[in-house]
Amino acid sequence: MLKLNIKNETSRLRAVVLGSAVSNGPTPNVEDAYDPKSLEHILAGTYPIEADMVVEMEAFNKVLQKYDVTVFRPELIENYNQIFTRDIGFVIDDIFIKSNILPDRERELDAIQYIIDQINPKKVVRPPEEVHIEGGDVMLWNNYILVGTYKGSDYKDYITARTNWQGVEYLRKLFPNKIVKEFDLVKSKIEARDNALHLDCCFQPVGENKGIIYKRGFREEADYLFLVDLFGKENLFHIRRKEMYHMNSNVFSIAPNVVVSEKNFTRLNNWLRENGFTVEEIPYAEIAKQEGLLRCSTLPLIRD
Repeated sequence: MLKLNIKNETSRLRAVVLGSAVSNGPTPNVEDAYDPKSLEHILAGTYPIEADMVVEMEAFNKVLQKYDVTVFRPELIENYNQIFTRDIGFVIDDIFIKSNILPDRERELDAIQYIIDQINPKKVVRPPEEVHIEGGDVMLWNNYILVGTYKGSDYKDYITARTNWQGVEYLRKLFPNKIVKEFDLVKSKIEARDNALHLDCCFQPVGENKGIIYKRGFREEADYLFLVDLFGKENLFHIRRKEMYHMNSNVFSIAPNVVVSEKNFTRLNNWLRENGFTVEEIPYAEIAKQEGLLRCSTLPLIRD
């Protein structure tokens, strides 16, 4: 039996589901793009190819192995994108929550069923149909559950709007002892530089009291200021519009002092090192073209 335990984003990682780029399928058609960044690369002819993405994910896998993390991989679905396991489920405390994802991604959950079968069934929940939550929008910070959402009245028109107000309320009911704070994110169907697909595209804690943040990812300044108050301005690394586009806030913590980051994130990686972090740099720029990065391709199950 897997004894789940996730209380924050940075404690020592023991078990994780890492996505897979094997048999990733052909470049999608323009009308099948889920987000503006993928669309941009499809149109430009620069959409990532499977061989390059497999190499990048293997580099990530090697780093996880180096730190003795138990790594699970999804079962293979032929010609199908299974990179972003963060979308399909997430763990809070000792509860595994299955996401209600875009309907055509349901098979991705089936591919990790063999892992879910190792969890006490009483600890596995599936929200009702009207509740939309994806793991990229759920950020744990001890007593807080920070949730990215989109409150615009045109929610249903946005394929980039992934977590709704019902999702926020569902988490409030499920975890009455935690403080659930939602953040209204900036969404765009057409400009990836102005689209915070998930909360982890514009914010993520690192270490014990620090974080990476993109101020313009929040529709309300009050939401940004809430995080500034929570973490302290001096503890936040502010990323720029282009850095947000390249997913600088989407790194991944293996321990409070160990962060896996993309090797081209020079400014961020220098700041992390100056603040005492060990930075494990890997190539991940091809995967980034699909508007997801390191945190998106992981589903942590157990942290100390």
